[in-house]
Amino acid sequence: MGWLSAGDGYEVALVEGRVAARATGGRSAGRQLKSLPRALKDHPEVDRLRRFAEWLDRHAAGCVAQVDAWMVSSLPVPTDLLVRVWPDEAWQSALRDLAVVGDDPDEVGFLRGTTEDGELRVVNLDGETVRLSPRTVTLPHPVLLPDLDDIREFAAELGIVQRVEQIHRATWLRPDELAPKAGEVREFAGGSFRSRFALAARASSLGYRVSGGYSTARVRDGGRTVEASVWIGEPYWEDTVETGGLSWQDEDGRALPLGEVGPVAWSEGMRMAAALYAGRDIEEGKNA
Repeated sequence: MGWLSAGDGYEVALVEGRVAARATGGRSAGRQLKSLPRALKDHPEVDRLRRFAEWLDRHAAGCVAQVDAWMVSSLPVPTDLLVRVWPDEAWQSALRDLAVVGDDPDEVGFLRGTTEDGELRVVNLDGETVRLSPRTVTLPHPVLLPDLDDIREFAAELGIVQRVEQIHRATWLRPDELAPKAGEVREFAGGSFRSRFALAARASSLGYRVSGGYSTARVRDGGRTVEASVWIGEPYWEDTVETGGLSWQDEDGRALPLGEVGPVAWSEGMRMAAALYAGRDIEEGKNA
């Protein structure tokens, strides 16, 4: 974005997401100023740029949220859609270096760009840049990626940094041996918080929905929608509260036995429970 005239003697522009100014005359002509002059604080052009910057921030956050939703649910995404949004810097930042899978579920690569012919440029696990043009691709949840440890090691060698947490996302595998009628996990129960408000605030800050006495995470897993829930206490409860058990239910509200919980729903539910528990109050001193 270029520099815009803002009254006598100044121009303004967005530089790294902030409104910057430069003088158009005198000894400092053309040089960016360290701070915005007082005379420009309420200038209409400055206000317009500030609002535009806020919109860009919201747009970038929206792109990250959408890509995260595609990844968590491993939804098929049209290749044509990725090609069309790639020129947008916000979309590109959210998508770059994500692991993608095309027609062959065993062929994993890191998304690096698109071509004018509507193909995706991907670095495969052999370190070669290849072109993919399937009708759709998936951005798999890491618990579904084969040889995840090897993929993480290869990504480290390439210096890959993902805007949307995927390959380094914390994952949990469902144990093979579960009690036949078990319906709750209590591994992260008992985390103490000074109030229900503090626990609910933590859940919201982590991006989880607070509904009634629960923190919830809705996930699409294996073609169905499953909701994981952690008990966080009754609303308006003012005394100390502890995290409760973790359970899952289907779209109809039926409680799922643990053996029926799919790999993605299991991992994301455990991730939520662990993240809530990590913020618990910890006693200090020799009686802790």
